[in-house]
Amino acid sequence: MTISRDDVLRVAELAHLELTPDEAEMYRGQLDEILNYVGKLQQLDLTNVEPMTQMSFATGETTSPLPESNQEAGTPLRDDIVRPCTVADAVLSQAPDAIKPFFRVPKVIER
Repeated sequence: MTISRDDVLRVAELAHLELTPDEAEMYRGQLDEILNYVGKLQQLDLTNVEPMTQMSFATGETTSPLPESNQEAGTPLRDDIVRPCTVADAVLSQAPDAIKPFFRVPKVIER
């Protein structure tokens, strides 16, 4: 796959980046190399390849194949418990221009 200079400039515009012509060409070349490499990877036949071992950062142990849930892998997750926010009123009362439940801020993006 080949990426064009116009593609690079469009992505830069969306990211609010100002690129010089030299930078645009440099990034075009780099992105083109990345996309070509990904294209090569997509051609690989992985039908008989087992999933790779996954490291658990919590215990330092490895598991393979991939676990069905995060708890089995030892990933430290807390239970999802809905709790009321008890600091919202105090925080909003200190804001210069708040209208509950929102902060009002000046516009920073001109586009």
